[in-house]
Amino acid sequence: MTPPLADILATARVVALPMTTRFRGVDVREALLLEGPAGWAEFSPFVEYSDAEASTWLAAALDFAWNEQPAPRRTTIGVNATVPAVPAADVAAILARFPGCRTAKVKVADPGQVLADDVARVRAVREALGPEGRIRIDANGAWNVDEAEHAIHALAAFDLEYAEQPCANVDELAELRARVKYMGIPIAADESVRKASDPIAVARAGAADLLVIKAQPLGGVRRALAIVAEAGLPAVVSSALDTAVGLSQGAMLAASLPELEYDCGLGTGALFVEDVADLRPRDGAIPVGRVVPDPARLDRLAASDERRDWWLARLTRCHALLASA
Repeated sequence: MTPPLADILATARVVALPMTTRFRGVDVREALLLEGPAGWAEFSPFVEYSDAEASTWLAAALDFAWNEQPAPRRTTIGVNATVPAVPAADVAAILARFPGCRTAKVKVADPGQVLADDVARVRAVREALGPEGRIRIDANGAWNVDEAEHAIHALAAFDLEYAEQPCANVDELAELRARVKYMGIPIAADESVRKASDPIAVARAGAADLLVIKAQPLGGVRRALAIVAEAGLPAVVSSALDTAVGLSQGAMLAASLPELEYDCGLGTGALFVEDVADLRPRDGAIPVGRVVPDPARLDRLAASDERRDWWLARLTRCHALLASA
């Protein structure tokens, strides 16, 4: 059952975390944190998302705050470094924020950039990590099939672990996967799973070799685990640019997977100037367990009154959608 709105509002805190580097067009990440009987949780759908989509994120937060989670199978989660669409000269400084990480996810196909920028960035990551480091690229669905095939061919020389969401829709992913199969570079689906009304369609269409899953957009740990089980594909757990509270939910999801073959995208706390708690990678991993925000940081990172009211109104609308479902 959906908890009463008054109980949720009683503990709600809205924070604004400045980024060290612009990421996904975001310079400051806003999030609403709340505390329930089981602990703290996060509600932070991106501002452009509709209430209908955002309500799934709220369902995830309420489940995490009000219910105990599945028993973990592991106590730490190996994580990847995340390299935004920065110039190649800035790559070393970015990677230095992820101590011990031997896998890097590199953003490519950023608006206003060209393939040569991506090649230079990925080359710089390979040079920094050495031949044994693992590199995955993420295009956020920005390429069409021909562009994706051309780009993957150009980047294949850097020994890619996989290409994440190179094209926008399932049919394109399936066609691309068939085209690049001879290169031995797996295709991962992210947006095609978490933003789809039918997340299993990716597996049925043979459009991906693995799934990138995120706890908040999929409605919580149990829902995400069910999707992975039904799809029958390996999974990587990633963040939605979460605060430390949201990252702890992602870590619990990763810890609950029957198998975990890949480092996870849960080291993104390193992209913030300051977070509500410290869950940055150490020795290439983060611990599994609930996070309690630092009260002083909650005060210091509090959003403006205007933004707080905007988030509380959004929470109220999304709660009404859940309560009426």
